[in-house]
Amino acid sequence: MTVLSTYFSTLRTSVRPIWHLQQDRLWEVDMMRGVAIVMMVVYHLMWDLRGLAGYDINVHTGFWHIWQQITANLFIGIVGVSLTLSYGRARSKGGTTATRWGKYAMRGAVVFSWGVVVSIVTYFVDPSHYVRFGILHLIGVSIIVAYPFLRFCWLNLILGILLLLLGQIIPLFGLNNPWLGSLGLNAHSQPAFDYFPLIPWFGVVLLGIFVGNSLYTDGQRRFTLPNIGTTPGLRTLRLSGQNSLLIYLVHQPITIAILMLLGQIRL
Repeated sequence: MTVLSTYFSTLRTSVRPIWHLQQDRLWEVDMMRGVAIVMMVVYHLMWDLRGLAGYDINVHTGFWHIWQQITANLFIGIVGVSLTLSYGRARSKGGTTATRWGKYAMRGAVVFSWGVVVSIVTYFVDPSHYVRFGILHLIGVSIIVAYPFLRFCWLNLILGILLLLLGQIIPLFGLNNPWLGSLGLNAHSQPAFDYFPLIPWFGVVLLGIFVGNSLYTDGQRRFTLPNIGTTPGLRTLRLSGQNSLLIYLVHQPITIAILMLLGQIRL
């Protein structure tokens, strides 16, 4: 199979619905990813009610801003945790470093590609606010860039904190180069629906890697956890977590369609 055919096959598989829980995964990680995706859907609903339905909901400050920040940090941090799990399992199965990195590169390219799709769609919706480097772009690049860091623990804690600090310091320099926006080095980035530059957000991925390497070894828990992942509520969250990319891509069109049917939006 050629690289191109593998790419398109992985692209299709990445959004194929998972109807039955994959039991070989750690339930708590999928559950937390499910929590993050549900929180994201709720936040975007508030955004739609404000921007499209005209409700007076402040999504930029206060409660909903805090909600959005918790959601983003949880979602991106779990990316780092998940990378350590897949890396630990891959190492236990053997194989070369080049082969393992190739799989991460392919996976990152696929997620980044879906980010490009989001960019194209949002450009036609609103060219002045389209997604230039959103959360899928960030995750796609992070999957590739994070590979050399997956075998470290405390180094990721230090580097993650440094990147978070840089995210606070860089705006003070007043840089104004749109080509640096994806890196987080442009203090005057153009407004966008979704903006997650590598600085500081790759730092959250590194912190997730630190947490993953601290709590799990070779994809297995270092701690005891009751097996409650089969309860109905948690099963739903786990299934949502296992379908997180698909839900991310389709939830906004579905939400907007429902609001239109309810008469809340008139285009």
